[in-house]
Amino acid sequence: MKSPAHRSRDIERHAGYLRPEHCAPPPQLGPSGAMWFIRDGCGIVCGVITWMLVLFAEFVVLFVMLMPARSVLYSLVNGVLFNTLAVLALGSHFKAMCTDPGAVPKGNATKEFIESLQLKPGQVVYKCPKCCSIKPDRAHHCSVCKRCIRKMDHHCPWVNNCVGESNQKYFVLFTMYIALISLHSLIMAAFHFVFCFERDWNTCSTFSPPATVILLILLCFEGLLFLIFTSVMFGTQVHSICSDETGIEQLKKEERRWAKKSKWMNLKVVFGHPFSISWLSPFAKPDHGKAEPYQYVV
Repeated sequence: MKSPAHRSRDIERHAGYLRPEHCAPPPQLGPSGAMWFIRDGCGIVCGVITWMLVLFAEFVVLFVMLMPARSVLYSLVNGVLFNTLAVLALGSHFKAMCTDPGAVPKGNATKEFIESLQLKPGQVVYKCPKCCSIKPDRAHHCSVCKRCIRKMDHHCPWVNNCVGESNQKYFVLFTMYIALISLHSLIMAAFHFVFCFERDWNTCSTFSPPATVILLILLCFEGLLFLIFTSVMFGTQVHSICSDETGIEQLKKEERRWAKKSKWMNLKVVFGHPFSISWLSPFAKPDHGKAEPYQYVV
């Protein structure tokens, strides 16, 4: 007698098990180049908070620490560096939020499409009953995006999107640049405290001493919190890429059915072929070379 798992796979392999009313034809695609955006209240709020926190840090760095500084060169160098990192961080956040993470076409689990796969005896096709799609290997369903996402790592409310096959580069860059500007702001805040202790507090800032102290403490708290959080996220993402195993696959301890590649090759798959300065730019689309065909059956 077959186990429930085997019976489930037999049902999945049967091309006609879904009735037409259960699986409508795929919806028509929107205009070419249409922006991807998830209408999730929590994610939108988290995304707005992310931008507000970066802009708050920008305000404190420019108007509390750099403008009153004694050295014009110090203010210029740190201002250019901080603003460059902030633009790259916000650009990475925008790209991670508004890039299709690798969504599987919705509603393609129709009898006609399954028959077009020309399944052989013993082959299994995976279907998602929630979004009515045929799931390629390593795809998982996201309850927030309401879609199956190829190589889904996790859904991140801070970017209001899933982190998947097509936007993982931008998410990694976002965590890296946020960690860098957090570290930079902490170092500048430490120098500014020393600068204020050496001089009169009324002359080391355009704000009153209590306001200056409060703004610096808030910036230090924000910088330390996000430095720890994004550094950990950056490390886990790089490890996930190098091991070619997503967060969901690690959590579920799924059986590895895909070919093992070197760490360097795994990095190039995410950031693009070949290695160049574009790896560090959120405005450069990764060049993945010739894409491998997706496997729908196992």
